[in-house]
Amino acid sequence: MTQRNPLHLHVPEPTGRPGQVTDFSYLHLSPAGAIRRPPIDVLAVDTSDLTFALIRVLDEAGNAVGPWAPDLDPQTVRAGMRAMMKTRIFDARMLIAQRQKKMSFYMQSLGEEAIGTAHAMALQDGDMCFPTYRQQSLLLVRDVSMVDMICQLFSNERDPLKGRQLPVMYSVREAGFFSISGNLATQFIQAVGWGMASAIKGDTKIASAWIGDGATAEADFDTGLTFAHVYRAPVILNVVNNQWAISTFQAIAGGENTTFAARGVGCGIASLRVDGNDFLAVYAASKWAADRARSNLGPTLIEWVTYRAGPHSTSDDPSKYRPADDWACFPLGDPIERLKKHLIGIGAWSEQEHEATQKELEAEIIAAQKEAEQYGTLSNGYAPSAAAMFDDVYKDLPEHLRLQRQQLGI
Repeated sequence: MTQRNPLHLHVPEPTGRPGQVTDFSYLHLSPAGAIRRPPIDVLAVDTSDLTFALIRVLDEAGNAVGPWAPDLDPQTVRAGMRAMMKTRIFDARMLIAQRQKKMSFYMQSLGEEAIGTAHAMALQDGDMCFPTYRQQSLLLVRDVSMVDMICQLFSNERDPLKGRQLPVMYSVREAGFFSISGNLATQFIQAVGWGMASAIKGDTKIASAWIGDGATAEADFDTGLTFAHVYRAPVILNVVNNQWAISTFQAIAGGENTTFAARGVGCGIASLRVDGNDFLAVYAASKWAADRARSNLGPTLIEWVTYRAGPHSTSDDPSKYRPADDWACFPLGDPIERLKKHLIGIGAWSEQEHEATQKELEAEIIAAQKEAEQYGTLSNGYAPSAAAMFDDVYKDLPEHLRLQRQQLGI
């Protein structure tokens, strides 16, 4: 009888730990402009090669090259730059506010600003995004009131959600921003259902769902893919692969020796793998997927390759599980710096304008924060009235709740 070695499990390990340099060779990068752009009616199986390549537009010199380079006027790109800068400055100010105990916690999108910004610009009014907790750029690019956003973070008396959601769990229906679910991967099945309802009604609106690489290990991810494929739901399924879940490397969720985009093709869904730090590539891929959904051609899964530059949240210390300088070594760079180089290269931006815009946006955000603080912060005790717990639950308040409210004297 043949002797065999004992079986053993394979436990994926990150390619970098504190005190060592991360080996990013696992990323499967492609040169800018090298990847083909198929027609929107391509069969899902014929996008297989696009799930292991990486769609990129901006080269090292900041030039827009290749078939995915979008035909955008400079003013639109400038607007994208402003929104990305606004998001980063907003995040920095809110991080400070959390350290000052004005809110319980905060989650930045540092290094990921291009994804939400460019994606939102490729959608239309009435489309609905089902975001997770790192897509505040979807709101900021649409000029949603920062005062309202900050009041929600502070859970104060002007909080539009009346203290019923954790900080950063925004809900802005009129801006196409569905209430954030803290549970992982629910966004996929919610968005697919919303998109199916839009099709049933004969509408023209599409849905866009957002999860991270870690959430692809949840059952809701697979359920969403199945329903999206079977019913050709008009939906874009976004997987933001920022390399880390809360503290586990993307390989633990199944990204080792394959890609998250490849899972879409296996379920009969056209899929793309895109440089998430390239504003122009993000816009082009988002527009391609949106046009496909709006043309009754079904869903698209997009893996956005990026990097979580900061902590998972203010409760996290990433230096405990990865090199402290990882973001500086990430080969896809800083999305703001890359777009700035492009805009300067085409004569639509300058270092002086960048500095002036930075100061202008800082002043705008500081003013919004001061206004929001007038309605209270976590540290000074201002909060929605206890009476608010009875509001917006039932259309007509039941008798037993009316009596409870009376007993509370409110």
